[in-house]
Amino acid sequence: MIKWIVKYGVVIVLLNTILLAIPSTRSLGNLIFLSLMIAYSILIIVNPKHLKEVIFHKAFFFFLILNVLNILYFTLFHSFDDITAIQYLLARGVQFSIISFAIIYNYNYFKKDFLIHVSYVIIGVVILGLIIDPFIFSGRYRGIIWNPNMFSSFTSMAFAVLFLREGKRSRLMLFLLFLLFIVSLASGSRDVLVSFLLLFLFKYGFSRRNFLYALLGLGIYFLTTNFQLDTSINRFASQELFNDRLLQYRYAYETILQKPFIGFGLDKYAYINSDVIPEYFRGRVISAHNGYLAILTQYGLIFGLLIICIILYKVLSLFFQVDKKDVELLSYLYIACYVPIAALYETFLTGINEFHTILFWFSLAFLSFSAFKHKHES
Repeated sequence: MIKWIVKYGVVIVLLNTILLAIPSTRSLGNLIFLSLMIAYSILIIVNPKHLKEVIFHKAFFFFLILNVLNILYFTLFHSFDDITAIQYLLARGVQFSIISFAIIYNYNYFKKDFLIHVSYVIIGVVILGLIIDPFIFSGRYRGIIWNPNMFSSFTSMAFAVLFLREGKRSRLMLFLLFLLFIVSLASGSRDVLVSFLLLFLFKYGFSRRNFLYALLGLGIYFLTTNFQLDTSINRFASQELFNDRLLQYRYAYETILQKPFIGFGLDKYAYINSDVIPEYFRGRVISAHNGYLAILTQYGLIFGLLIICIILYKVLSLFFQVDKKDVELLSYLYIACYVPIAALYETFLTGINEFHTILFWFSLAFLSFSAFKHKHES
């Protein structure tokens, strides 16, 4: 049982974010998350030798740096009775450990099957949602997920993983891709358009095929905007991409100015101080909706900029290290590059139980370990 948890703990963590995104299973998701954190904390305590081998592994050195920065920040700016900050500190550290252990002890599974299995689970959630609510064009579609943007984060990622697979596609696979494409657009999330554009560049580069896809995309764009729908394309055509984010950026910036150097604390991720928001905007402005502003609000300029630099440096170094012809690594590289871009208008990079955040950290760690493994094998 312990060996199984070590090998598949991160699978539970990631799939549990789907349960947390469904209103009817949220309580179960919270219970699973708490149970897994406790179980893994005990495993870490009773296996210090194995923990040392993992946390000091060169491939996961950036995790070690981030953990040290979190501990240092907590020591400097929090007290030991600040329970919520301690919870964030422990949860982040334990999640990094879960990811690292899983990759070392179950590398082949995560290279070949993990993302495909996650995609199939998401397809199951989509089909269940269509059975309960088949009216995908009667407003922003979200299936059984509580929020359309979160729904699109699941479906667009599943589409990307299946789309980047090589080999001849069966009729069933083509149908599943079409289904994920349609429901992603029906969610009304403008992020879907960004993710699809990046996906096509990853798949085909600046090729003739990509040019044809661009023409097809323009045709779909102009056709769709002639109908009174609420798809991603319609919302993009009627509003600028950042139109409804400007207020959130403004008040996130004003929040940062209140504590520019030390931030508001580890537990204040995706935070905007309600005192800076006018009464008539409260409820409409609830978070920064920008991963970088969220980090600066949480940690302040000194720690925040350092953490952002570590993340971006790791992404860029892996982008140039990873063999892009290796299809089994391409999906992870796509995720590692997509999330920092999407963090410009979504609160990625900071959450504890956010699907894309966990997948991003896992992708960075997996690519880093793959690069280390390839270097030493050759």
